Amino acid sequence: MDNDKQMIEIEAAVFRRLVRHLDENKSVQNIDLMNLAGFCRNCLAKWYVAACEETGIEMNYETAREQVYGMPYRDWKEQFQTAADSAKLKKFEADKPV
Repeated sequence: MDNDKQMIEIEAAVFRRLVRHLDENKSVQNIDLMNLAGFCRNCLAKWYVAACEETGIEMNYETAREQVYGMPYRDWKEQFQTAADSAKLKKFEADKPV
């Protein structure tokens, strides 16, 4: 990379693509993401808040979740979240950090 500005632009584009990909694949539930990759949409929102705080920008968790989900979380949950089966819940409980 030639400079920090280019790297920031590329990283921002990658983040936007990740969020768009998750939006295009709403059938992939957060528990699936957690069990497979150890992070989910809510984790991205928490990281978003942390990055804002690091740069002195005020951002609350609900607003960050709306950025990641593309709508208020309660609406996404109502429209797209499905109940996790017992096997997924068991794996999540076994693998989650203490």
